[in-house]
Amino acid sequence: MPRVAQSHPATLRAVALETAETHEELAPDRAWWLRVPAVLLSPRSVFFALREDDPDDVAARSEPLLLLVWMAGAAAVLATPTAGALLDKPEYDALLVAIWAFVAGGLYGAVGYLLFGFALFFGARLLGSVGDCRRERQLVGFALTPLALSLLVLFPVRLALYGGDTFRDGGPDEGSGETVLLALQLVFVAWSVALLAVGVRVVHGWSWLRTLTALASAVALLAAILGVFALI
Repeated sequence: MPRVAQSHPATLRAVALETAETHEELAPDRAWWLRVPAVLLSPRSVFFALREDDPDDVAARSEPLLLLVWMAGAAAVLATPTAGALLDKPEYDALLVAIWAFVAGGLYGAVGYLLFGFALFFGARLLGSVGDCRRERQLVGFALTPLALSLLVLFPVRLALYGGDTFRDGGPDEGSGETVLLALQLVFVAWSVALLAVGVRVVHGWSWLRTLTALASAVALLAAILGVFALI
């Protein structure tokens, strides 16, 4: 017969020990930079580390989070139809497109980070969480790592295949190849959503049912907010 799985508290203790053993000799800043790629391979230990509320540790997360949020925002805006038609406008050239991606990516990422973080805080509070909004935002930020990674993986492929046509309406970038790239982009998005669910479960020590209920509450709040803006 297979071994009976550990109880959840025992699992959390094991994750805590793993995190402590891995990073006990590292400065908080370096430890959190190392956790950025680690969240793709060992997300449980990274999300468990978010339970630490030492001010130095919390502050050390800010720079990795800033990079992740900006990269995820840039990946999102570069996949929009707006980006796909920028070079059709005579006032845009390659340099201005790069500036647009940098600025729009930062704004888009920051708004999404704050909005999703607040929605998750709302959903978690409904299910009995006593954590603060900052921790929920940081959870969202580290869950965005796969979407941020897509900027380094998919966007160079798109440029290599289509060059400047990436930013022009019509052309070869609207065939089956682009459909495949968009499907792969959605895979990275789904990966981020899965990491978010894992993060909520680990950070709060909840069951899957409670975790998914909190996420559903967060999505409901987001839908309500977007619905209000759509009516304005």
